[in-house]
Amino acid sequence: MAKVAAEAGVSPATVSRVMSGSAQVSTTTRRQVYAAASRLGYLRLGERPGDIRHPPIISAVICEPTTRMFNDPFFVRFINGAETYLSGRGVPLPLISAAGPVFASTEKHLLGGGSDGALLVSVHGRHPLALTLAGTRLPIRAAGRPVEDVHMPFVDVDNRGGARAAVELLLKTRKRIALIAGPADLPAARDRLSGYLDALAAAGRPPLVASGDFTPLGGKNAMRLLLDQAPHLDAVFAASDPMAMGAMMALRQAGRQIPTDVAMIGFDDVTAAAFTDPPLTTVRQPVERLGALAAELLFEQVVSGGGPAGDQILDTELVIRSST
Repeated sequence: MAKVAAEAGVSPATVSRVMSGSAQVSTTTRRQVYAAASRLGYLRLGERPGDIRHPPIISAVICEPTTRMFNDPFFVRFINGAETYLSGRGVPLPLISAAGPVFASTEKHLLGGGSDGALLVSVHGRHPLALTLAGTRLPIRAAGRPVEDVHMPFVDVDNRGGARAAVELLLKTRKRIALIAGPADLPAARDRLSGYLDALAAAGRPPLVASGDFTPLGGKNAMRLLLDQAPHLDAVFAASDPMAMGAMMALRQAGRQIPTDVAMIGFDDVTAAAFTDPPLTTVRQPVERLGALAAELLFEQVVSGGGPAGDQILDTELVIRSST
């Protein structure tokens, strides 16, 4: 307790109150104490992570609201891949949100030793939980490349290369190619934007971009904006399949035929992409394999007690269907 107090810059009595769960401690002070304990390598009483009698607990921390978590196919597929790997080793995978009103309790759980490792999914920009955990000894692994100044190990797919391949396909037959981009504070969305810009710059074509939020409604609204700005556009690359599906609805409502008038490509290859009308050409990312790889790398770090393995980036694949 004295060591943690010295590390956190507080009194031993304050450490005692934090560890006993007293409400008479500010959130900032509680965070300082938990972070100090983690830096010093202290865990809750019990066996070491990976002990055969007490398998480690690895938490999947989704930095999105719960409604988004269960409505976006990416999260379901990623968790399925991670859970499949860990369940074969007798390791549970609690699912935790780190958004909105539950942020403080999630942070307290992780810094207080409630998990032996954390998979961080959909980290937006300089997310406060990512910044906090990156400065502790808790093993972590991000699903998706973090922003440049947040240093943590990650697994990802080649978002930039996949986007570039999609736009290069459109350039073979189309003249005015628009992008429906994802949230600007997500590195995956920024990488897909970069791939789009790479392909257009190489072909000497001007960009045309509208912002979305990886949801069908966001794609629908962005498509309407694009039609107002450039009514003669003849191709759209949407940075996610849900946005592509929303955009397809907007095109139909505007009387445009797909692909005769406007070609459409998405990104993800969710199950529903093969059943849209027409079936959606898309960039397939191996989401289940990404989840399994993230879980494997984190599990090995937890049980070994060593440092993290290197970052891993998986290839994408262009799946051509009838929307192009």
